[in-house]
Amino acid sequence: MRTSSAIAIVVAGLTLAACTTQPATSGATGTTATGTTASGTATGSAAPSGSITVFAAASLQRTFTELGKEYEQQHPGTTITFSFAGSSDLVSQIRNGAPADVFASADEANMAKLATTDLATGWPRDFATNTLEIAVAPGNPEHVAGLRDLAASDLQVVTCAAPVPCGAATAKVERAAGIQLRPVSEEQSVTDVLGKVESGQADAGLVYVTDVEGSAGKVEGVPFAESSEAVNTYPIGVLEESANPGLAASFAAYVRSDDGRTVLADAGFGAP
Repeated sequence: MRTSSAIAIVVAGLTLAACTTQPATSGATGTTATGTTASGTATGSAAPSGSITVFAAASLQRTFTELGKEYEQQHPGTTITFSFAGSSDLVSQIRNGAPADVFASADEANMAKLATTDLATGWPRDFATNTLEIAVAPGNPEHVAGLRDLAASDLQVVTCAAPVPCGAATAKVERAAGIQLRPVSEEQSVTDVLGKVESGQADAGLVYVTDVEGSAGKVEGVPFAESSEAVNTYPIGVLEESANPGLAASFAAYVRSDDGRTVLADAGFGAP
């Protein structure tokens, strides 16, 4: 009897040891559980490698270019390529089969145009906010003091076209102020609006706070109260058809990490 008891104890101990060495799993597929570090690297998985293409709103060009360089430095063997344009144009390109791994939109409406089947599970996720500001020439020679001044018939005003996020935001602030602007041109990206003001082709333009901040003094910003009625939230998503989903998810996580949010905040973006 003592021999039988000893054998039972040994068997029980071996069974317990076997159970405690099994890896943690999640979901029905039994994949190894992983987390994400502050730098956007998945823990418990292979280091990201290879290349991806990121489609991003024009207003993100300065910050995402910086984030891409920082990410590549932190993850040797990776290459991040960007395509910047108006969010609505980027959605059209993705729908028409343009090869992209990540999409970052300047508003939720354009991200919503992509069906759930276009995005990897768990995406999109918000990462920043932005508001409009009036861009004028340095010194504000036309003495623009607020949004209502842009309705003056003698001012050459440029805005974004309606399908573009900055154009949709412009329509919101017009309604909030009870005015209707008559722009001399409607551009397909906010950077085009900024360029018209910088070059002197327009007296004023409605752009984002971050565009004025990043103009290096080429334009001056005029804040206005109605801008609070049109806060744009920026989401980022990994595309289902990504050829490198691991790297795509890692970079998207890096954008939302503490490092990414520091770069975005320094450029004038708000938290989501």
